[in-house]
Amino acid sequence: MEECPKYLDERLSFEERAEDLVGRMTLEECAAQLLHEAKGVERLGVKDYNWWNEALHGVARAGMATVFPQAIGMAASFDDELMRDVADVISTEGRAKYNINQRYEDYGIYKGLTFWSPNVNIFRDPRWGRGQETYGEDPYLAEKMGVSFVKGIQGDDPRYLKAAACAKHFAVHSGPEKLRHEFDAKVSKQDMEETYLPAFHALVDAGVEGVMGAYNRVNGEPACGSKTLLKEILAERWGFRGYVTSDCWAVADFHQHHKVTSMPEESVKLALENGCVLNCGCTYERVLSAVEQGLLSEETVRHAAVRLMTTRMKLGMFDAHTPFDNLGIGDVDTDHSRTVNERMTRESLVLLKNDGILPLAKEHLHCVSVIGPNADSITALQGNYHGAANRYCTVLEGIRESLPECRVLYTKACHLYMPEEFDCADRLGEVKAMAEASELVILVTGLDETIEGEETPGQDMCGDKKNLLLPESQQKLVKTLCEGDTPFIIVNLSGSAIDFAEGNAGAAAIVQAWYPGAMGGKAIADLLFGEFSPSGKLPVTFYRNDNELPDFCNYSMRGRTYKYFTGEPLFPFGYGLSYTRFAYSDLETDGGTEPGRGVKARVAVTNTGHVDSDAVVEFYLKDVEASAAVPKYRLCAFRRVFVKAGERATVEAEIPAQMFSVVTEDGKRVYEPGAFLLYAGGSQPDAYSRSLTGENTVSARIVLK
Repeated sequence: MEECPKYLDERLSFEERAEDLVGRMTLEECAAQLLHEAKGVERLGVKDYNWWNEALHGVARAGMATVFPQAIGMAASFDDELMRDVADVISTEGRAKYNINQRYEDYGIYKGLTFWSPNVNIFRDPRWGRGQETYGEDPYLAEKMGVSFVKGIQGDDPRYLKAAACAKHFAVHSGPEKLRHEFDAKVSKQDMEETYLPAFHALVDAGVEGVMGAYNRVNGEPACGSKTLLKEILAERWGFRGYVTSDCWAVADFHQHHKVTSMPEESVKLALENGCVLNCGCTYERVLSAVEQGLLSEETVRHAAVRLMTTRMKLGMFDAHTPFDNLGIGDVDTDHSRTVNERMTRESLVLLKNDGILPLAKEHLHCVSVIGPNADSITALQGNYHGAANRYCTVLEGIRESLPECRVLYTKACHLYMPEEFDCADRLGEVKAMAEASELVILVTGLDETIEGEETPGQDMCGDKKNLLLPESQQKLVKTLCEGDTPFIIVNLSGSAIDFAEGNAGAAAIVQAWYPGAMGGKAIADLLFGEFSPSGKLPVTFYRNDNELPDFCNYSMRGRTYKYFTGEPLFPFGYGLSYTRFAYSDLETDGGTEPGRGVKARVAVTNTGHVDSDAVVEFYLKDVEASAAVPKYRLCAFRRVFVKAGERATVEAEIPAQMFSVVTEDGKRVYEPGAFLLYAGGSQPDAYSRSLTGENTVSARIVLK
């Protein structure tokens, strides 16, 4: 009798142990491991396991958890160090909930340790409903935030993964939602290398354990069965050795919608042989049938099972003890997690406009009206893929708590989006009366996950936006307040760019709050009343609704994002106001260098105002002698620094070598000698950004010899 099976021998590598374990399984047992609802093998001590778990901005769909701002809001912080702290909280709570569920033998969906986050797709078009899940339109920002998220989720234990992160949706995926099961995203080799691949490559280099494919085709190949993406790029070029999963029921799309195969067994073959080892869905129930028909080898099935078991081994699922075994319910929603959440929420808020009304002086307010469909909405705090917070604070509640001596009036005023005939009549008369009775109106507008998000089968609204304006019901509110004499502030909760139409000029101030998480209302109130100075920056361009944008289905980057858009936007990428002013000076670099090497830079930041505040310092690089088409400039570094009023700080940054490369039309990254301009400041270096902020950027010339 075998004393200790190799797969239980903790002295061996995880790969060796997984090989031994799978070698003891029947082919049928192996095939059962390739579905997201993996069946246990009792005789080998393998428990049931559900691979499908979500943690986009907190452990999702699994009960009580800290609900952080939606991913796009966290990107607005431009704080990759804090992002790692956020992800560490998420993995702590995820491991704690896993331990609890294991104790009670609850192995259902959303109760595991393989989290299908982060989403590092590029938010290339403001109409895309799932753009809220991303870190915005810039590949470098997505890379930095995504890498920090992965490191926080997976932890720094030398042996075990605290939890397993997953980069999705590999690699060219950003709407339209309604067409995603049949759509072919056609993308040039240049755009692929310049825009769509860098964040994924960075996460692979950072050790991300999982990668999820996309629903759509990419240049004719279904992403979850793409030889180009999964074999040639991910496995061979980048050396990825983790597991690849399909998006949910995406493999069935091969034969049902993309029509690249004619039956499920052929879809199984295409996906598995190109490296998609896990099927979220049920198509891999046909694995044994594919083997019987001679379409698939037993070796391919066993190899996939070994890959999946290796991940489970890394998570400690077959070991007597891990460093995380003592985590439990007391480690969920702690003082520490609430502190990290409050800090991230504050940093995520972006002040878009301020005519001087902010910060508000509480002692001068006697009657304030809070108006709008998102003012008292918990749904608008959450965003999609969210958990259930122990406590919520809506914008209305936050303002009321901040104004105990002031009369606060409230009306929802209208439905979030439905016209009058489908809901109760709008209350514009009440709005006018409240505004006239108040010294100030705080109008809380926006969207929520019911109308902005993922495609939902059977619903007319696909989750994408038809235009960039607020729903018509809310446009009436803005117009009504613009016609009155009472000053009003817009607080907007949405996961994407909005054009506020008359409100752009009519509102005294505009705050973009995204979907700010469970305690978003408190952070918003604290910003309005000057408890801290806003510091968030836009991770996406806010276009005007009449800006000419390319067709939604066109995946060329020409005319998209700050790097290629040639018009004047409403609010630019990287823009955000403060309650103080910063001056930038003394930009220095380590001088000329050779192609293929990074450059060190430093710049002085002086707080010239009267309010202590964080400053987000943005570095942009312009290639002035490129031999191929290049962006007008690109974000190449950023740093967040706290500077007291009247004081000065020096910020240092490392400009990665890759920023000095050129991507040719055939997708090759080339390092050329030549001249570059490096800019540093609190915004993009364009005249429009400088006019909005009232701050200059500084520049330095770098020559690669």
